[in-house]
Order: sequence, then C-alpha cells, then structure tokens
Amino acid sequence: MSAETRQRLTSGFGQKRSSFRDWRGQRPFWGGMLTLLAGIPIMYIPYQNFTLGSLTIRMSTTAGAGSLIIGVLLVVLGLTMWFQPQSRVFAGIAAILLSLVSLVVSNVGAFMIGFLLGLIGGALGVSWGPGKPVAKRGGGDEPEGADTTAKSASSPTYSSGSGPADRGPSGTAQDDLSVFGTAPSTGVDANHGNGRHRAG
Repeated sequence: MSAETRQRLTSGFGQKRSSFRDWRGQRPFWGGMLTLLAGIPIMYIPYQNFTLGSLTIRMSTTAGAGSLIIGVLLVVLGLTMWFQPQSRVFAGIAAILLSLVSLVVSNVGAFMIGFLLGLIGGALGVSWGPGKPVAKRGGGDEPEGADTTAKSASSPTYSSGSGPADRGPSGTAQDDLSVFGTAPSTGVDANHGNGRHRAG
C-alpha cells in the first residue's frame, strides 16, 4: 500500500469523523445515548429467567407489558433527542418520568440500571442547549467596530474651538470663552457675550 493510498484512507476517515463530530455537537448526543440504553434493560429483564444452580427465578411479573412499553418509549425518546433536538425538553422530561415509573413497574427500574441511565439521560437532554457558532477568522467579515471607524473617518473632526458653530462671521475661530463675554474685539457683535448667538 502506497503513501498516497494511506493518505486517502486517513483523509476519508478524518472527514467522516469530523462530520460525525459536527452532527454530535448539534444535538444532546449523550443524553439520547443514555436514554436509549436505559430502555434496553427495562424491557429485557422482566422477560428473562435468572438461574442459580437448580433454582430458577422468573423475573416476569404481571406488569411485563408495562415494562415493555416503558422500554420501547425510552428508546424512542432517545432517538427523538438525536433526530429532533428541538423537542429535547419534552423528551428529557418524559424520560425522567418514565424512569421513575419503572421503579414500580419493572423490577425496581431493572435493578436500578435502567432507572439511573434514564434519569441521567433525561436530565442531560433537558439541560442541553445549542452552542453559539464560532466566529471565523479572516473570513472577510467586517469587525464589530468597522462601521464606527468608517463613520468617524467620514465625518470631519474639529479641535476645541474650531467647529463650524464656533467660527465668527469672518471665518476666524472663536474661543470657547466668547460665550461668557470675553470675546476678542475682532469685529464680533458685543451682544454675543450675553449667551445668545446671532441668527445668521
């Protein structure tokens, strides 16, 4: 096998692994996995026999059908968390309730195995939330402060006392103290010092 073939196999496996990681990150994967695994012992154990030497113990009870229904529902809820992640809260709460019911119906929650798996899986499904997308670096998107930078670059800036409102009739810059009656005598109206500006 050549180096090119190995590289192709590695890249193909790497692509599948990366796509699976992306798929797993968009849903409560581990909550669905534990919920699905919780249904298996709950619906399996009540229909089996336990043998100790010559002693056979039947696990099945009159509630065997209830155990089967609870197990199947837990499997379905686990698949729902995987393929319908928007229903994760409903599926998680339903999984927790069914796990609690299995304590009574299915041999103490299939000897506490299915109960604990369903409880943890349902809690993970309820608590999971979609993450925020990671910002791409160098993707050509403008940074957040780009519009403010553009606005500040397009608008003229004036130093203190050199704005258009501070200019006198002859275009010379006036001091900020001119409003308070200390205007220099450069042809400015004497009434300018009383706090009023000339109209026009």
